[in-house]
Amino acid sequence: MKEATFVIIGGGIAGVSCAEGISFLSPEESIILISSSPVIKKVTNLKHLTKLLSEFSVEERSPDSLSETCSLLTVINDSVTSIDYENKIVVTTKESIGYERLCICSGASPKLIDIANPYVIGIRDTDSVQEFQKRVCSSKRMVVVGNGGIATELVHEVEGMEIVWVIKDNHISATFIDPGAAEFFQSSLVKSDEDKTAPTKRMKFSLSNAKGSTTEAGGAALGPDWHSNVDLRGILQQKSTVTVEYKSEVKRIIDHVEGKNLLSEDWPVYVELTNGKIYGCDFIVSATGVVPNTSFLDGTGVQLSSDGGITVNWKMETSLPDVYGAGDVCTASWEPAPQWFQMRLWTQALQMGTYAAKAMVMSILGEELLQDFAFELFSHVTNFFGFKVILLGLFNGQGLNNEYEILLRVTKSSEYVKLILKDGRMQGAVLIGDTDLEEMCENLILNQLDLTPFGEELLNPDIDIDDYFD
Repeated sequence: MKEATFVIIGGGIAGVSCAEGISFLSPEESIILISSSPVIKKVTNLKHLTKLLSEFSVEERSPDSLSETCSLLTVINDSVTSIDYENKIVVTTKESIGYERLCICSGASPKLIDIANPYVIGIRDTDSVQEFQKRVCSSKRMVVVGNGGIATELVHEVEGMEIVWVIKDNHISATFIDPGAAEFFQSSLVKSDEDKTAPTKRMKFSLSNAKGSTTEAGGAALGPDWHSNVDLRGILQQKSTVTVEYKSEVKRIIDHVEGKNLLSEDWPVYVELTNGKIYGCDFIVSATGVVPNTSFLDGTGVQLSSDGGITVNWKMETSLPDVYGAGDVCTASWEPAPQWFQMRLWTQALQMGTYAAKAMVMSILGEELLQDFAFELFSHVTNFFGFKVILLGLFNGQGLNNEYEILLRVTKSSEYVKLILKDGRMQGAVLIGDTDLEEMCENLILNQLDLTPFGEELLNPDIDIDDYFD
């Protein structure tokens, strides 16, 4: 039986960041990383925009690449079937592995609207992107269901297709932005020839064709710019058209025979929406959230949260002794800082994985652990419709019960700045475009300075407000 001081389940951002963190803090200790995919996801090109806000690339690498930074790391390509926490053993399909400290970073899987339907696909890992690419290149129309980051990126990036975007909200991208920002992006739904000219500001990663990759096992979650090197062009020799069905959901999926009779149009599959409309399409993308991967924990008695994630405390400890969790598979159960909350994003996977490494090493050494400063403020940077998007704190007024005021500055096709203030103190911000306001906003949210004297001048473009707070 193999043994290691630290064993990590999952080769995604959280798992690899955890392994690298352990190797940095305790280079003399052995580490085993178990990945169901033959490739791992590694954070590279990390750039700190502010104290807490970072943008980075995610590259697919061979497991051997980790030996550069983790000298005592062994990567095992296998799937975990169970955990014997009483004897500190992880059981895979091929062997048993002993541990002193275990971190579960098994991620999450797409929550498909119909898991058995061959015309419904989710996009979560590299294998699913390859399947999506194969569908796109031979298709004329797709239906996208969902209103989060993946759905938003798909609608913008796919070319040469008719796209029907089904969302349950009254504006696009509601997971991240408000109706005002959605209106700012609205013109981007109409594709122009200039849409593809802007360079990607983060380094791209390429899809791997490594042998042994299996869709069944499932790979690690995608990171930023996952679509950059993927040909997402349909067979129509024209710009993509987007039809948005607001405040609607999929009522049922209709097979070819019944759908053809209803519409008198020949499509492989059809969807009936709750608003009564029926669309035929080549395939359906279900981008309706994720479900934490915890099936191998059945019988362990580990505490799960209402959303299906493993409950972890502020030390990233689960309810099982010496077992930790990080990334999409876990649910933060501690009392959060006023301007922080959990979202299953690659940025938090990096933060949690790194912090779990610190917690595990401190546990082995018997030293005191302090909570990570990253959990003081929600921060995320991404790109929608070709614009840089920065989200800080309670960016949509989460948890403020509509008892807040908004300061807004909009320059059409250039920038969108929204500040959330309560009792004169900044609680959150949405910064779209190259605003250069992220550091100022981060500092004002963290120090809770009373901004009442500044009033609306806070966003006066003729005043360099940074000068007041340097």
